[in-house]
Amino acid sequence: MAGWKPVSRKEDEPLQWNLRLKAAERGIWKSAEMRRRLADAGLELSAGKMSALWTGTPTSIRLDDLDVICSVLACDPAALLICEPEKVAARRPPSERTANADKPQGRVAPRFGKPKSEPPL
Repeated sequence: MAGWKPVSRKEDEPLQWNLRLKAAERGIWKSAEMRRRLADAGLELSAGKMSALWTGTPTSIRLDDLDVICSVLACDPAALLICEPEKVAARRPPSERTANADKPQGRVAPRFGKPKSEPPL
């Protein structure tokens, strides 16, 4: 399975979601079978939610749900979520230079004087 990537995986995603790979290692080839096993373990998922977990990388997942998934697949979260720090670093915006970048930043002082507006009476 070298080079396997989920179909919906975007190249700039900082984590790799390995649910299908871990399920396949346990002999679970269809999302309906995985959904049934999760339900047997106490996690009821809608067909849409299961499809989203099965076909792509979730943007968020409840820790309780992740715990049940790991229990069913007999793995730990690190086996499902592979960190890719080089992709995180690539997402950082480049440091911007400003017109005054060479000058040291001065201290911001408050302006005193008459306020621009008065509160209503």
